[in-house]
Amino acid sequence: MTREPGAAPRRLFFAFWPDEAQRGALEHNAAKAVRHSGGRPVPAANLHVTLAFLGSVAVARIPELQRIARELTPALAAHAPVSLTFARLVHWKEAQILCALTAAESPPARALATALQQGTAALGFSPDRKPFQAHVTLARKVVRLDAVPRLRPIEWRFDAFALVDSRTEPSGPVYSVIESYPLVSVDKERN
Repeated sequence: MTREPGAAPRRLFFAFWPDEAQRGALEHNAAKAVRHSGGRPVPAANLHVTLAFLGSVAVARIPELQRIARELTPALAAHAPVSLTFARLVHWKEAQILCALTAAESPPARALATALQQGTAALGFSPDRKPFQAHVTLARKVVRLDAVPRLRPIEWRFDAFALVDSRTEPSGPVYSVIESYPLVSVDKERN
């Protein structure tokens, strides 16, 4: 990757970015499990569903990512809004995280994640190529969890996705939406 003088690369990912009410509902329903996990809770403001993790990207290449996202949205608009229902909690031991998983696979979410991974890879980016599984990380550094509590189902609906910047501060990760991409056309919203 070529670095521009004075412009540090940025750590980027595409994600479904929930609103405050959606985050609050999941945070509230998973609070007991997060407390009992012994892990470090993810702040509610950081809860999201990653579609494609890109890692370190040169600032000069961000417009390419924005163009890819804009080009993909019309083809995916027929499936919007995308609904994800988080219905269970899982401890991923290797990653040491507690996360909320969906009750069922979402073909539209998978299609968007796959399109973003393939589109960015075709332009020479290096997206994480793990198969997409809709999840929300609720706690990190979870070493051991004897029993994973139940989660009352929480539905998140999305009519857009976002390109997000991740930077690490002394207090932990801080995420900022660079740009959002609507999946619902103006005509569809009127109907």
